[in-house]
Amino acid sequence: MGEKLKKFTGYIIAFWAIVLLAIGGVFLFFSMMANGKMGFMPSFEELENPKNILATEIYFEDGKILDKYFVSENRTYVGYESLPPHLIHALIATEDVRFYNHSGVDLRGLFRVVKGIMTGDSSSGGGSTISQQLAKMLFPRTGVDGKMDLVLRKFKEWIIAVKLERSYTKEEIILMYLNKYDYLNNAVGIKSAANVYFSIQPDSLQLHQAAMLVGMAKNSSLYNPVRRPELVLQRRNTVLNQMEKYGYISEAVCDSAKQLPLDLEYSKVDYKQGPAPYVREYLRLALTSKKPERENYPSWQGQKFIEDLAEWENNPLFGWCKKNKKPNGENYNIYTDGLKIYTTLDSRMQRYANEAVEEHLSNDLQPLFDGSMKDLRNPPFANNMSSQDVDDLLNREIRKSERYRLMRKAGNDFEQVKKTFNEPTEMTVFTWEGEVDTTMTPMDSIKYYLRFFRSSFMAVDTESGKVRAYVGGPNYQYFMYDMVKDGKRQIGSTVKPFVYTLAMQNGLTPCTKVPYVSQQFIQPDGSIYEPKDAGVDEEMDGKMVTLKWGLANSKNRISAWVMKQYNPQAVVEVMKRLGIVSPIDPVNSMFLGVSDVTLYEMVGAFNTYANLGVYTKPYFVTRIEDRHGNVIARFQPDRHEAIDAETAYLMLNLLQGVIDEGTGIRLRGSNLWRERVTQEYGEFKMPIAGKTGTTQNHSDGWFIGITPKLTAGVWTGADLRSIHFKTISSGQGANMALPVWGYFYKKVLADPSLGIREEDMQFKKPAHFNINLDCDEVTRKKNNSDSFDEFF
Repeated sequence: MGEKLKKFTGYIIAFWAIVLLAIGGVFLFFSMMANGKMGFMPSFEELENPKNILATEIYFEDGKILDKYFVSENRTYVGYESLPPHLIHALIATEDVRFYNHSGVDLRGLFRVVKGIMTGDSSSGGGSTISQQLAKMLFPRTGVDGKMDLVLRKFKEWIIAVKLERSYTKEEIILMYLNKYDYLNNAVGIKSAANVYFSIQPDSLQLHQAAMLVGMAKNSSLYNPVRRPELVLQRRNTVLNQMEKYGYISEAVCDSAKQLPLDLEYSKVDYKQGPAPYVREYLRLALTSKKPERENYPSWQGQKFIEDLAEWENNPLFGWCKKNKKPNGENYNIYTDGLKIYTTLDSRMQRYANEAVEEHLSNDLQPLFDGSMKDLRNPPFANNMSSQDVDDLLNREIRKSERYRLMRKAGNDFEQVKKTFNEPTEMTVFTWEGEVDTTMTPMDSIKYYLRFFRSSFMAVDTESGKVRAYVGGPNYQYFMYDMVKDGKRQIGSTVKPFVYTLAMQNGLTPCTKVPYVSQQFIQPDGSIYEPKDAGVDEEMDGKMVTLKWGLANSKNRISAWVMKQYNPQAVVEVMKRLGIVSPIDPVNSMFLGVSDVTLYEMVGAFNTYANLGVYTKPYFVTRIEDRHGNVIARFQPDRHEAIDAETAYLMLNLLQGVIDEGTGIRLRGSNLWRERVTQEYGEFKMPIAGKTGTTQNHSDGWFIGITPKLTAGVWTGADLRSIHFKTISSGQGANMALPVWGYFYKKVLADPSLGIREEDMQFKKPAHFNINLDCDEVTRKKNNSDSFDEFF
């Protein structure tokens, strides 16, 4: 008996020894794993501050989202208070019903899964808790090789989950989960998902929408609502059933919600789309620019280097990421740091600007040009182009293409490449009615796109210089070149106000009379230069006319007369003070506007006249915040006195004459560009100062219009100057550009939320201004004197 008892006691001891050894082994195993002895284990600091990649958000000034910057994750942080309760309930009911009753690992849940597998009950739920899933998202399973590695990794996730539970509250864990999960289609985090799939913010998610997003958490690649809507609908209904099962919603609510469709309002995340893609790209390049070094610019970009260097030295926004560092010493990264960039743009005005450009180009200008191509020998090129000139241009376009670059890289010579450009190819092309699938040769596609007219537009707040709307072209996806900041074109007659500014500075007034006769210049080489008017006014030929009449009707003879009183370099100096940084040749013919300047520069320069001579550089960003909402940068416009207040006001009077009685009179309802616009909106009653511009061969059309509230400018033309209208009636600035301004401003006035009313507008007048601007009265007082000197 004693022997049996002794043997039994030995078994008991051995049993408990094995149990204790096993427990000790497990404890040692998990202890070593927790302390990083068995591979990677995040430190306490990493758990407290997990590295999150957050997209940078760009905002309109009125609070709406403009766009985002991101590389791998389109994720934006959202606070717990913005999560609707039914979203949280759906997540817990589906993924971890005992979430509030465990500390990271739910053993009961694991047994439930095992039971479900044995019984075939698929509704038993998953074994991973929300905390474990979060651990997997925060520290992905990289380098896992084989089943054993997978098991070890699973154990590590248990430990990380427990550590997360110790470091964060339950609410914080749910928040981290929803902010981290990848919902596919460039929607990382609940805020991006709500916006991408439903075009709303998370706090606006309805029950059935929240259930769909939670359902995706099982496997977003499988449950992709864009590709498999029927499968996603079934999964969503499963989530609703789980919510009913655990008492979060009633049976009636569940049944009602299951009858609803997915209600997708899918917004594809594409940097080529959005309300202001040209602004987005300008800001991206400006913020991330490095300090310009001459060796990084091709030889033909010397002027670009000069301008970029000036921006680097004088514009805090240019190169901001390279000039500023985070507290840890690293430079800011707009793709991962979750910054918030607050722009000066207004979402409503931006929409109206987009609509105005599209309306004019698609309904007016492009049909007009397409109808005229039947008269062209080599459409879309003008008839003054020889066949050789056309071939040279097309060959140049071939060399600019991606197809050419790839084929040359593969070893093909130019003739081999060109041959492929004449082979029919299936492609999708842009039309004003939407994209169209078609078949054409790449060469024909080049000609097809060259025929499209482009238009750029920028509007600034007159007093502050804030850019309110910015359109760099007709469609960013197909015409990516920005014709506001990057594109430089001949400015035509819009240069003439700068010539007249010099005259106003030197004692002349809008009512000063000068002879309307041909003018001659002796050139440096001794030759005679005699500028011509596009059309001589026979009635006024040889008579004394006011400067106001000369500018209103854009007469070259009058501009030439003014130029002869001074010198070209003096005009260049005026333009520089008004913000023109592009090179201007100081030649006698400069009043014809043959220099290339950007629309951005022109709008800023003209805006000076409404600000009593103070130049205010148009600017785009008011402030930048970090991911925590701390303001880390504020921006103000560059201001300086460019001309005196009296000169500025005299120029406003001259430019008002252009609108009231000159080339811009269409804005007053006389011969308006489209009859239906007059019927819909009436004519403008507010004070407007502006100038049209038309270049040689009417290749470029310009209009800059100033009001007491907004200064806006328009450029319109084809990509190549050899593509243009045959007649000046169609190709002048009053027809190509001015209508965009008119369409835009009518929409602005029709929107009461903007608070811009015609009856409230009046240009600021300098103190003690006493010059008589009633030219009829001035003439009567002078008794119609023919004495030229009396007027100086």
